[in-house]
Order: sequence, then structure tokens, then C-alpha cells
Amino acid sequence: MTGAALDAHVVVRRHGFELEVQLAAGSGEIVAVMGPSGAGKSTLLAALAGLAHLDGGHVRLDATAVADAAARLHVPPDRRGVVLLGQDPRLFPHLTARENVAFGPRAKGIAKADAHRDADAWLARVGLEGAGERHPARLSGGQQQRVALARALAVEPRVLLLDEPLTSLDVETAADVRALLRAQLAATRATAVVVSHDAADAAALAGRLVVVEAGRTVQAGPVEDVLSAPATRFIAAVAAAHRFDGSI
Repeated sequence: MTGAALDAHVVVRRHGFELEVQLAAGSGEIVAVMGPSGAGKSTLLAALAGLAHLDGGHVRLDATAVADAAARLHVPPDRRGVVLLGQDPRLFPHLTARENVAFGPRAKGIAKADAHRDADAWLARVGLEGAGERHPARLSGGQQQRVALARALAVEPRVLLLDEPLTSLDVETAADVRALLRAQLAATRATAVVVSHDAADAAALAGRLVVVEAGRTVQAGPVEDVLSAPATRFIAAVAAAHRFDGSI
């Protein structure tokens, strides 16, 4: 699979807060988004996914608009080919791991036997070979997140949105899932937007970093450049760097 090029100018107004961010990603590119709590990161992903309506701007995938405020265009989430994966795996508790992964392809009309065979292949790719018959209650948090990742990739999304998917995991499990994410995103050439508070996530997964504060982009560029020359206190803190304002 190869992801779609993303071109977005997102304007969303909510209860005295305004988010206005421009975001672009080439086909198969991974872009990280960072910012303090309340900066508007999750709202940005919701707008890209179609879960929030735009008050201005547009969202285009491969130059085709899926949202355009001026034209009053809003393509529903299930017709965008965009998948949002967050901290909560949101697995169906009554379905096995195999059935969870096969759910999306089955909804697209894929035959049950084919969808289950492909689901087992995806589970193997994320390190859960032989776990297809287990229900979510019998899986650890890290294993559930692996199943959620397999489910997200199994539908071959045009764009994969990751909203801090590692936050609820312990350090060791998070490192394992981060490595898995890096490998699978590279292997599938998926276009992805990764929201995180962790510089390690940005450095490990993405080529470019966009920093959002108070609803606006304050810095953007290659991950290493942004973290090595932080423009704000927040970025300096994330990069564990010292930043001094002044003149010479």
C-alpha cells in the first residue's frame, strides 16, 4: 500500500479557542505534530479524520478535497480512507483479535475466509502470530495496541493518524511498539501524522516535525533541526535543551 499526499489548512473554532494550522505530507511521508496540552493537536486530527467540521480551510487527499469550508463540503469519516488510532485501542470486546482485524476488510465486502487469512498475516506482522482466537480481555495493553495497529493497517488507509498511541504503555512496551510502528509504516509506505508529547517518538518515526502552540504553528522543519534549535520554551523542554532569549 502507498498512502495519499495530504494537503490541509485546518481552521476550527470552539468555545473561544481557534485552531489554524497548515499541514502537508507527501505520499508515504510521516509527519510528527507536537505541542503542549490544549494546543489543538487532537482537534487537528479530528478535522483530518472528518470527526470535526471545518470553520475555514480545506483538507485534500491526492489533490481531491474531502473537506472545504468555502464549498460546504464535508466527506464523512467512513468515506475518506483515513484511520485514526489513539491511546485507547477501542477493540470490540466481543470479537477475537482475528475478527477485530478482519472487521474493516469485511465491511468493505471482502469474503470472510480471505479477511481472516489476511488478519492472521497482519497479526503475525505485529508480533502476535497465533493470538487470533484471543479476545481483548486476554491481551495485555501492549498486545491490544498491536492488534489496533494491525486493524488500522489492514484497511489500507490513505492516511493513518496516530494520536499519542504509546502514552498508556509502560516504557519497555512503548519502545517495542514504537519500533513496530516504525517498521510497519516504512514497509507499507503509509502516509501518517503522528501526534506525541515524546521527542523519541518524533525522532524515531517522522522525518518532519510541526509544533503547535495555542492553535498556531510556531515551528516546523526536519525533526533534528527543530529539536536542535528550539524556537519556544516548550520545544526546548521536549528536546531537553537550554534556551536563552537575548541579543549579542
